[in-house]
Amino acid sequence: MTKSDIIQIVSEGTGLSKVETQTVLEGFFATVRYAMKQNDRVEIRGFGSFKKVKRNARTARNPKTNESVEVPEHDTVVFRPAKTLKAFINEKND
Repeated sequence: MTKSDIIQIVSEGTGLSKVETQTVLEGFFATVRYAMKQNDRVEIRGFGSFKKVKRNARTARNPKTNESVEVPEHDTVVFRPAKTLKAFINEKND
């Protein structure tokens, strides 16, 4: 599913225009990006949480050449799904 698919579905479900829906969605993304930059945790109850974590420097291997590559320390974002999202995904469709 792409961002335009999400905009289409949300637009149909809310009665907002696609332009309005896209503006709201872009605002949401900007807010999450800002929170990550500020080292804040973003929690959406019933869906999950986003958190910025630091990955330590390490030595990796290039699978094509099999040579070692140094990967520097860097920040990344992790997503942890909520229990309700996990339960919904694992429901049996009868």
